[in-house]
Amino acid sequence: MKKMLMLAATFCSLAGFAQIKMPAPSPTQKITQEFGIGSIELTYSRPGIKGRSLLKENSDLAPLGKLWRTGANSATRIVFTEKTMMGGKLLDTGAYVLYTVPGKEYWEIVINKGLSNWGTDGYKESEDVNRFKVKAEKSGTETETLTMQFGNVQPESCELQIMWGGTIVKVPMSVNVKDKIRAQVERAVAAESPNPAVYQSAATFYYEWDKNLNKALVNITKATQANPKAFWLFLLQAKIQKDMGDKMAAKASAEKCIEVATEAKNDDYVKQANDLIKKL
Repeated sequence: MKKMLMLAATFCSLAGFAQIKMPAPSPTQKITQEFGIGSIELTYSRPGIKGRSLLKENSDLAPLGKLWRTGANSATRIVFTEKTMMGGKLLDTGAYVLYTVPGKEYWEIVINKGLSNWGTDGYKESEDVNRFKVKAEKSGTETETLTMQFGNVQPESCELQIMWGGTIVKVPMSVNVKDKIRAQVERAVAAESPNPAVYQSAATFYYEWDKNLNKALVNITKATQANPKAFWLFLLQAKIQKDMGDKMAAKASAEKCIEVATEAKNDDYVKQANDLIKKL
C-alpha cells in the first residue's frame, strides 16, 4: 500500500512539473508592416548575446561567412502580400525563409523557399530565389537582443533593419503600387454617377503621386463643385493651381478655403490657406 502511495505521489509530482511554463530563451516575435497597398509580415526568434562571442569567425553566435537562420529556433520567415523588389529582383507574393551570411563589411541576404526548415537544417541552395549583398554598418549602440524592424517606411519603399551587437544591416525593398492605384482611380472616375468623394481621391492621386497637374485640377474642380462647404478641398485646389503657376486662381481658392473654414471654425485650415497666400 505504501509503495502504491509513493508511486501515486511521484506521478502527481511529475505531472505537476510537466505543467510548469518557463520564459523562452529566445522569444518569438511577429511584426506586420503595412506597405504599399499590402503588408509584410516577419516572424523570428530573438536570442540574446548573454556574454557570448558574436559576429566573428567561429563565434558562438552568427559566425562570419556561415549561413545563419537570422535568429534562433526555426528559420526566420517573411511574407509579402504584394510583389516586392529586393536586391534587384522582383519577388512574387507569398512566404519565404530569410537567411543571412554575415560578413565584416557586407552581409549576404538569402531568400529561400525552405519553409519547413528548422534553422539551417534542410537548407538547399537550389531553393534560393534570391541572393544579394548589403552593407554592414556600425550602429553606434549595443543591442543585446537581436532586433529586427521595418524602418524608413515610404509609400513605395522601406528597409528591413537587422540590429545586433554594434551592427545594423539595412535591407532595402520596394513595391510598385502607382499603376494599381491609377487603374483604380480611372475605373472609379469612369463609373456612371461616381461618388463625389472619388474626385477628391483622384485629385490627390494625380497631384501627389502621378504629378499630373492638369488631371488633378479637373478632378478637384469637380470635387469642390460637388461639396462647396469642404474647405479642405479648396486648399488642395489652391495648391494645385499654385504649382501650375496660376497665382490668381490659387489666391481665389485659398480665400474660399478661409471663408468656408472660418464658418466651420477650423483655425488650422485658415492658417494653412493664409500661409499659402503669403507664398504666392
